[in-house]
Amino acid sequence: MTLVSWIAVYFVLWWLCLFVVLPFGVRNQVDAGTVVEGTEPGAPVVLRLWRKLLITSVLALVVQVVLSWALSNSLLQHYWS
Repeated sequence: MTLVSWIAVYFVLWWLCLFVVLPFGVRNQVDAGTVVEGTEPGAPVVLRLWRKLLITSVLALVVQVVLSWALSNSLLQHYWS
């Protein structure tokens, strides 16, 4: 896999992992009992976006490494062909 292909696949995996990670640990304002007037009641109380971006990046890297290994493994290439 070339570097450009590797980066493109990582980019797609990163976005997929982001949508998987975003809902984890979210408490909305209704659940917390502190709805701020003028905001959406379903909005999170604490977003923790940097933490989720870090987890997303690490998860996407792990998936990318496993995918790269699987594509380069001779046993699996024989199975897929």
